Amino acid sequence: MLARRHAIPIHCNRLTAEYLHPQMPAFTNWRLFESGATIELGDLKINSFSVPHDAYDPVGFMFYHALGNIGFLTDLGYATKLVIERVRQARALVLEANHDLRLLQEDTKRPWSVKQRILSRHGHLSNDAAAEVAAEVVTDLMEDLYLGHLSADCNSPLHARTAVGHKLESVGRPHVRLHDTAPDKPCATLVWE
Repeated sequence: MLARRHAIPIHCNRLTAEYLHPQMPAFTNWRLFESGATIELGDLKINSFSVPHDAYDPVGFMFYHALGNIGFLTDLGYATKLVIERVRQARALVLEANHDLRLLQEDTKRPWSVKQRILSRHGHLSNDAAAEVAAEVVTDLMEDLYLGHLSADCNSPLHARTAVGHKLESVGRPHVRLHDTAPDKPCATLVWE
């Protein structure tokens, strides 16, 4: 909707564009890239990499800039070795922490088949899985970790922060600042010195 309204280009791979095109037949401002390719936009270098999820050629991103690198890992069922390797250079990372396992299992709104899809290797990261990923990717370089894609019904910022925070402390990485994200409000502006 935002892209249509303001003629903002959509950067995506071919399979994603083919999926979106029927929903946006009049939209023509596509900027296609190959999954795994590097894109340069002004002073940004953007690397894309494949992630396991039940979508059309899903990708994660690593943004490189002189001030620091930012990684985006959402909509993935698990973190492959490639995914871990690609985001280890991040100074900040947006990491999916979609659901609390207990809350998902107790949820009465979702049928069992949907729960199975969410829990699958092509579904979404639980808080515990996100904590494991964080333990693998957080280095001394990383300063900020944003917990994203939290389910409104099957998670809470407190559940996500607790799981990830405890794991980071247990592996000797308590220096990372944890931030909540929400789909309906912006995060505070990230400022690095």
